[in-house]
Amino acid sequence: MYTRLMRNPILLASLCLCSITLLAESAAGVRWTAPAGWTNEGSRPMRAATYTIAPAPGDKASAECGVYFFGAGQGGTVDANLERWKSQFKGQDGKVAAAQIAKRTVRGLAVTTIDSAGEYSGMGGPMAASSPAVPGYRLLGAIVSGPGGNLFVKFTGPARTIAANQQKFEQMLASLQPDK
Repeated sequence: MYTRLMRNPILLASLCLCSITLLAESAAGVRWTAPAGWTNEGSRPMRAATYTIAPAPGDKASAECGVYFFGAGQGGTVDANLERWKSQFKGQDGKVAAAQIAKRTVRGLAVTTIDSAGEYSGMGGPMAASSPAVPGYRLLGAIVSGPGGNLFVKFTGPARTIAANQQKFEQMLASLQPDK
């Protein structure tokens, strides 16, 4: 009887550890763990992962977090990408919206973050040039200098949905580590 009771908790613990491991993703020599509740849509061309995040109450559209890796030495510099991301948001005055930029180190990885909001014109990539700009959007982004190159994390969507998931985004950044 004792063996049977002990076997179930051990099996349960093993399954939990395996599922945590399966949730971890990696690219560019960097590993991260996606937040609970974010739906992994898998990889796409130029994307190591794509996550869909359900809309917060009051928002109609979901948010998306794309993790991009273009290859070693590809994808442009940190500053060039920050400028491009900033230019995708316009304030009420029609000018580029303000953005907060910060730098930190997570487990030896240099991480540069950006936070901007306003009318978003960066939807859909280069093939969506005719897409109209969407008001009330927000970007939380991170560029991670990984051993294999830069990893670009771009979390965009309705401002309320992004705000409701900001802590989860920060948890994902806190999970960054070199892939061994």
